[in-house]
Amino acid sequence: MSAITDHAPHAHAAHAPHESHGAAASDRSWALLVLLAVAQFMVVLDVTVVNVALPSIATAFGLGTSSLSWVITAYVLFTGGLMLLGGRLADLADRRTVFLSGLGLFTAASLASGLAWSGGALIAARALQGAGAALLLPAALSIVTTAYTGHRRAVALGVWSALGSAGAAAGVLLGGILVSALDWRWVFFVNVPVGVAVAVLTPRLLAASPARAPHGRLDLLGAGTLMAGLVSLVLAIEGTGEHGWTSARTLVLGGLAVLLLAAFALAERTAPRPLVPPATWRRRTLVSGATMMFAATGVLIGAFFLGSLYLQRTLGFSALETGLAFLPLALVILAGAHLSSHLLPKLGTRPPMTAGMAIAGAGSLWLSRAGADASYAADLLPGFLAIGFGAGMAFVGVSVVTMDRIAHEQAGLASGLLSTAHEIGAAIGVAVLAAVALSGGIGDAFAVSAGVAAAAAVAALLAVPSVRPEPGTRVGAH
Repeated sequence: MSAITDHAPHAHAAHAPHESHGAAASDRSWALLVLLAVAQFMVVLDVTVVNVALPSIATAFGLGTSSLSWVITAYVLFTGGLMLLGGRLADLADRRTVFLSGLGLFTAASLASGLAWSGGALIAARALQGAGAALLLPAALSIVTTAYTGHRRAVALGVWSALGSAGAAAGVLLGGILVSALDWRWVFFVNVPVGVAVAVLTPRLLAASPARAPHGRLDLLGAGTLMAGLVSLVLAIEGTGEHGWTSARTLVLGGLAVLLLAAFALAERTAPRPLVPPATWRRRTLVSGATMMFAATGVLIGAFFLGSLYLQRTLGFSALETGLAFLPLALVILAGAHLSSHLLPKLGTRPPMTAGMAIAGAGSLWLSRAGADASYAADLLPGFLAIGFGAGMAFVGVSVVTMDRIAHEQAGLASGLLSTAHEIGAAIGVAVLAAVALSGGIGDAFAVSAGVAAAAAVAALLAVPSVRPEPGTRVGAH
């Protein structure tokens, strides 16, 4: 158990020392929340902070579009691919140890990213960053959910969600400032002092806890085949821009991905404690919600990736100007989520999800028309706003559908699958759009993104179950 509790101190005048101790414990508990939230903020921020630095990284290492996409893809792919394993490890081992291990790996990999001497070294370091995040995030969230109870837990989870949502907005702005004022390497170096400070303070605020299931076993075969299958799939996709969809390279890697993912499915059927129990796939709400999260994230993160290249390479924006140009997109995600949270109890999840993906698709289609002499205010901003607002609307409904009627003991699995779909959607989305951009141009890539969003809107309308939260239920975005 953690070093903090939620028990109220005795309120008798004769026990002033106890009151003082209770107040100190309360202060200490909120300090722990701040610490965990800062760690989460740092990890979430790293998804978007790097986008603004991509053209500078490409120039430094001579990377083409397909190789450059791996700077983003490696991070989110390893985060998503190992997230379920990280969550399982947090359930079996001491959460503080898992959290600190993930934090240490993430911080060291951030330093290695900043010191990278080649594109390959940077991509490898980004993959290690993702592995660290896959340990850190589920352990931190499990600490939050067990260290607080009642109203304090609601407040803690609200802070956690809000900071996660704010990470995208802060990332694009911070990335622009760091690249313009210092150098692209500082988008990675900035994590190092933060990570060291969190690592030093954590043992003072959080006590170690014994393993809760000492006889539990990790599904390493399942995690390994899933990770290998996803890497093979992304390698196959990102190479199509150069080699084509029917090339031997693409077909061999695609076939290998199919075999590895089939091996993952088989491993889950035979493992004593699988990462994803086979019965999970029979829950329509869970599967359809995760699929919608996959599509919505691919469209959103793809817009950040394509937009950064377009603004800086085609229109000649500086890194800071690019960060400022993306800020409305990031902020309007929150506006879309806020509107959707109010509509859900009245309309159910289907209308906001359908409308959200349709709006995001319209935004991508608008951006596909932009030429080399595009105006930001007239030609780009409307598309950015539509993508951000639509994605924000969809995310809330997706979360509600996915978690509908999930038993308490399965909440961690459902949340883990949703987070995994979020990260893998970003990885596959960037890989596909980078491949299309390489072969046909950024306009074609945005057109493909519009098609994905339109297909998701149709699926939300026809295939995703409609869930209507009770009035007064608090709902929030992923």
